[in-house]
Amino acid sequence: SERKKNYVIIGGGWAGWGAAKALCESGDNCDVTLIDALPDPTGSTPYLSKNGKPVEAGTRGFWKDYPNINALCAQLDIDENDVFTPFTNSSFYSPDGLEATAPVFSDATIPELPLPSFLKTFGQTKFDSSQPLPPLPSPLGQVLATFPLFERIPLSDRASMVGLLLATVDCLGGDESVQEQYDRMTAHDLFIRFNLSKRLVDDFIRPTLLVGLFKPPEELSALVVMELLYYYALAHTDSFDVRWIKNGTVSDSLISPLATHLQNEYNLQVLGGCRAGNITIMEDQSNGVLKATSITYTDTKPNTMDKKTIEDIDGLILALGCKGMESVVKTSPDLAKFPVFSKAASLKGIDVISTRIWFDKIVPTRTPANVFSRFDALRGSGGTFFMLDQLQENNPDLWGSPGEDEEQEDTLRGSVVACDFYNAGALMSMSDEDIIATLTDELLPSAVPKFADAKVVDSWVGKYAGTVSWFSPGSFNSRPPLEGAGPILPNLKCAGDWVRMGEREHGAKGLCQERAYVSGIEAANSLLRSSGIGMGEHKVLPVREDEAQFRMGVTVNNQVMKYLPRFWVR
Repeated sequence: SERKKNYVIIGGGWAGWGAAKALCESGDNCDVTLIDALPDPTGSTPYLSKNGKPVEAGTRGFWKDYPNINALCAQLDIDENDVFTPFTNSSFYSPDGLEATAPVFSDATIPELPLPSFLKTFGQTKFDSSQPLPPLPSPLGQVLATFPLFERIPLSDRASMVGLLLATVDCLGGDESVQEQYDRMTAHDLFIRFNLSKRLVDDFIRPTLLVGLFKPPEELSALVVMELLYYYALAHTDSFDVRWIKNGTVSDSLISPLATHLQNEYNLQVLGGCRAGNITIMEDQSNGVLKATSITYTDTKPNTMDKKTIEDIDGLILALGCKGMESVVKTSPDLAKFPVFSKAASLKGIDVISTRIWFDKIVPTRTPANVFSRFDALRGSGGTFFMLDQLQENNPDLWGSPGEDEEQEDTLRGSVVACDFYNAGALMSMSDEDIIATLTDELLPSAVPKFADAKVVDSWVGKYAGTVSWFSPGSFNSRPPLEGAGPILPNLKCAGDWVRMGEREHGAKGLCQERAYVSGIEAANSLLRSSGIGMGEHKVLPVREDEAQFRMGVTVNNQVMKYLPRFWVR
């Protein structure tokens, strides 16, 4: 009988699980193994603090245009209303107070604007703000929805963004060579060349980038910033609407049901607590093509530390971030010979700190999701705080297993707040106690004064050095392609939010769970094609088509750029 194919996936994030799903469901006669350093990448074992309370490495949002993750929920019979919150507003706070509110665009109402004088003869002085905002083309819909929500930034400063919208049309509507030109620029340089208001950049754009792409504009590729701006201002009006996990964590709400499905239905093997090592590459004697043939890994579970090898590999997917890629390439001399992998391994990641604080009383806030802006205590990092008691309806599970004196514990159960820092290098050397004190003594009370009256019952801090993708200027060509080294090594593919997907590029961009998941599916589909499998490719759903005015703008711009040099890019 025909030998089963043997596929291995390294990495248990969204990309790894997307790849595992596509391979398992392909109909190919195969065994699929997923390797990850986490003790239990399936999400079935809760990640707990030392005091037994549930914690999570970062709070992640789910945007409107996540069609493939939404389809996954439907396939697994997961009711989205049970897993996700409604779409929510977010508040931006600075030392001066509330700066702005990011709206739920799909729930926006007509702003209270003065009526033109010729309409006042009918006895009405302003538009009826109780009426929902009708569907409008972008960016008009976004402008009207956000008009009353900027507390301090004058309209003239906001209007300075117009030139940047034109640059976004040029960048995203161009081919890869155009996008490489934008990639070589910093976003800061682009803002200067298009005369963006310093106040708009400092008070709104910079904090948005610090919590959206985890770096300030002077350290980010203009290309990736244009992708984020597209969703905020030029995609569909409601494309920037975001919701959050309603109960538990991303792992136990979404990854665990998927893992259970794949393990029960397709016998997926998951090796948790295992660190991938050397990948052997040899020439296939039958056709002279190079192929990955084996991989070693170390089982790091307590009292084991065994080194093992998976032989006779037919396909391998590296569903890794920059730190994982660096580790694997360093231990794989065969892999390091390929410039595409050694260049990817040279890219650095971003430091992130996640915290969770349990308070003794409920602290009301304007919105459940919030952003810190311009506070000296941030030390150059971006900061967010999420009111989990609001997002998860004060679920007792937020407090973990009940203690011996349940009645006393109940009286102390107040707000549970998840606070995250991005670009957190200047905070990493601080003790956990000092990080919590910075939040409870400075940042949180400055944003919401009632935090000063709440006492900390328990806290947790998680530090993750260099783990998040950094889209630095000029990094585009060093990011790994979906196809890996290409035809010379056809059975090794790459997946992750930082991967260049080429012709398979998806509408979800940047640091995005949907993009990571889709990249895993596409990497698996590519591996199946390279293996000679002519059927069973997993369907990938596109995001909504660009609006007509954006498509028209791209067409006009591309014609103009045939004659006008891009003097603003390098």
